[in-house]
Amino acid sequence: MSHMIIDGRKVEFTDEKNVLSVIRKAGINIPTLCYHSELSTFGACRLCTVEDDRGKMFASCSEEPRDGMVIHTNSGRIRKYRKLIVELLLAAHCRDCTTCVKSGECVLQELAHRLGVENVRFQNTREQRELDLSSPSLVRDPNKCILCGNCVRACEELQGIGALGFAFRGTEAMVMPAFDRKISTTDCVNCGQCRVFCPTGAISIRTNMDEVWEALADPDVRVVAQVAPAVRVAVGDHYGLTKGKSVMGKIVNALHLMGFDEVYDTSFSADLTIMEESAEFLDRIQKGEKLPLLTSCCPAWVKFVTDQYKDYIPNLSTCRSPQGMLSAVIKEYFRDPEHAQGKKTVMVSIMPCTAKKAEAVRPNSFTKGEQDTDVVITTTELLRMIDNFGLDFAVLEPEACDMPFGFGSGGGVIFGVTGGVTEAVLRRLTNDHSKEAMHEIAESGVRGEEGIKEFSVDYQGTEIKICVASGLANARKVMDQVKNGEKEYHLIEIMACRRGCIMGGGQPTRAGDRTKSLRAKGLYNADNTTIIKKSDENPLVQELYAGLLKGKEHELLHNESYE
Repeated sequence: MSHMIIDGRKVEFTDEKNVLSVIRKAGINIPTLCYHSELSTFGACRLCTVEDDRGKMFASCSEEPRDGMVIHTNSGRIRKYRKLIVELLLAAHCRDCTTCVKSGECVLQELAHRLGVENVRFQNTREQRELDLSSPSLVRDPNKCILCGNCVRACEELQGIGALGFAFRGTEAMVMPAFDRKISTTDCVNCGQCRVFCPTGAISIRTNMDEVWEALADPDVRVVAQVAPAVRVAVGDHYGLTKGKSVMGKIVNALHLMGFDEVYDTSFSADLTIMEESAEFLDRIQKGEKLPLLTSCCPAWVKFVTDQYKDYIPNLSTCRSPQGMLSAVIKEYFRDPEHAQGKKTVMVSIMPCTAKKAEAVRPNSFTKGEQDTDVVITTTELLRMIDNFGLDFAVLEPEACDMPFGFGSGGGVIFGVTGGVTEAVLRRLTNDHSKEAMHEIAESGVRGEEGIKEFSVDYQGTEIKICVASGLANARKVMDQVKNGEKEYHLIEIMACRRGCIMGGGQPTRAGDRTKSLRAKGLYNADNTTIIKKSDENPLVQELYAGLLKGKEHELLHNESYE
């Protein structure tokens, strides 16, 4: 084992990839703006610069650790250097911090305070540029960009899209789509991962909170909320609660207090998705056509396929996403005058995903020309609404969701993590209801944080080949291998965001590796404490098929076309 001397202390290291990792291992959190362990090293911001015993200064993120190195992380020169960097960044940055959507969560703002930047001596000479409001999911503000390149690398390396890039050089350098096009005219899939990695407000969520407040204030409107599985494991740590722990009961209480008339769990419609998708899968297996079946729950993935793999559009499941299914069912339920009671129904979807905003306005997800999901807000927007209302979330008592769409099976809950859809399908296909059978499915290879997972299961003597992937760069690898005949699968589950919806583009962004793992664990724990494990065993689902859905299954639960 090698060692370094960091600020006078001996620190051992083994396989750390850079000096920065060793420094953080020693418990010293030196500042960074452009460094993320999941992205390639860029070395643009230089805030992680340190000094060695010979007075040489270098960026610790791009320096390999060597045995015997002597490092000073907070010498007088280093502190002055970092402070100047932040001051120069602020000089070329929009400083309307009090009205910025990122205020209070901005990394640049935090560093300015931490490093003692109390005034900016330099004039901002950059040209003021207009906001890009073309996307239904995201807002791009070039005036707040600090050229860290995080969004460019996330879009290219994690998602394989490349919708953003650098243009021009020197002081004229900018991040923008090619030819400065509007983001909506590019290959952008609205996944929001650029926003997750952006340290400032240069890329933010296009918010719809005002529409929700207006609906809540209207006495002639019934406001109905649905809450996605991944939301419940990301809200609590914002309020100092245990990371990854499900706080669904508290969320329900908060929504009721804010004025929502009905609150439902999207895991209920995840059960509907499994009922329909597993039936569709078996039908395709028996006919031997349109295989592999591609899951359709993730709207960013669906757009990716329809934009870039048009030959595989027929392979997409015709099932609507759980969001689309529940909104359609609820709108149909309240068409009955007895249920409607003279009120207009507004369906609000609370999702971990920015792409769900685009899905809601996609015409092929409408029913008879009517938009089913009226408003989509993300987890981040929900947190802002709770804070705006003044609720002390941490002390709220848990409440149950409303009926008749009040709960889902454990299979529906795990939709929020990569592999969850496939695991729920496999549960549906087995006739064995035992705990041992559920454990065997969980251990089949469907779980885990790997970007691409491949495994096979036996179904009535047929070997079913399955691929589960998360992150669109991984999805591209899978699809290219299928297209080239290198791989053959019966079922492919893709989630656009690495690790699944728990790390969606609308989730709170401060999430390290431990938080990411705990969010997945939180959903699995929620599944463990759910009595009903299989979607087909949910009595509310059975009742729905026997009643309101009878004869309307295709109309309410399936897409007509992806063209």
